[in-house]
Amino acid sequence: MKLGLGLYRELVTEENFKFARQAGATHLVVHMTNYHRGKDPSLSSGSDTEGWGVTSGKGQLWDTEELVDMKKAMNAHGLVWEAIENFDPAFWYDVLLDGPEKKRQVEDIKQIIRNVGKAGIPFMGYNFSIAGVWGWTKAPAARGGAMAVCFDADKIDVDRPIPAGMVWNMIYDTEADQGTIGPVGSEELWQRVEFFLREILPVAEENGVRLAAHPDDPPMPSLRQSARLVNQPHKYQRLLDLVPSPANGIDFCMGSVQEMSEGDLYEALDTYSRQKKIFYGHFRNVKGKVPHYQEVFVDEGDIDMLKALKILAKNNFDGVLIPDHTPEMSCDAPWHAGMAHALGYMRGLLTLI
Repeated sequence: MKLGLGLYRELVTEENFKFARQAGATHLVVHMTNYHRGKDPSLSSGSDTEGWGVTSGKGQLWDTEELVDMKKAMNAHGLVWEAIENFDPAFWYDVLLDGPEKKRQVEDIKQIIRNVGKAGIPFMGYNFSIAGVWGWTKAPAARGGAMAVCFDADKIDVDRPIPAGMVWNMIYDTEADQGTIGPVGSEELWQRVEFFLREILPVAEENGVRLAAHPDDPPMPSLRQSARLVNQPHKYQRLLDLVPSPANGIDFCMGSVQEMSEGDLYEALDTYSRQKKIFYGHFRNVKGKVPHYQEVFVDEGDIDMLKALKILAKNNFDGVLIPDHTPEMSCDAPWHAGMAHALGYMRGLLTLI
């Protein structure tokens, strides 16, 4: 197994490449989208101000040259670019919404996959979700009063409609008509993801890229009147069987799976790692399950992280694990301190298996 660090777009810097190596990471998983563009990032995605930010409905596709240049900068610090997390909502909002631009947008996604393959990045993560990550708040919920992500369905309106012109918490059309996108049912969402996979997986196979699906977080049955795709561990199997392909796999987020109301994390880890379908993973811990949970430090939650690693080792998982996020520590660099703690703990555990 390999130790990695996840970086949001605004954190892709030379200094953070140095930080990753100093903390023992050898691989990076990078978000190319700045989710906070056009909005104060301190605002919660469940706050009264809609969405995380604004994304252009005509977003510029990531080209090969841009990706190669970023990869070279990482390589210069001894880091391997393992995966990209998530498409920009500007690229595929009508694929998610089954809108009039979906055929054009799916062709754009194919071109992105070709570019990612040419750049030599092996994995493309995605989260096929309408509501995305929404409803989180932050509170001093982790050990020592560290600020951490919390979800409490009783304190938000989980059925709050999504405004027209928004998907995945980002506004792609600032001039959209008033109104909402309307409810989206479970089977409707599964039909949409099947269309996406049937179109994209052959291109991914041809270009040496594998798609890794992230589960829903929060894994509610529905959120903002939109069904959730993978909100129980067994639904990963439905996704894998929907369009069988060596390029069809999962980003196993331990925190999200532990938050699910049904199923067993260790059983799911064993099932999907035996199938060699875990392409990379998110290594984080939580307390509680939907509709009430909070993220905590990696060594204080409900998951026995060493037990989880031993299951992966038993099934010869050799991919990358990252602490996708972590509580913030009380110091001048709260994110860096939290990540350094998580990476150090992970590095220690990896010596025990």
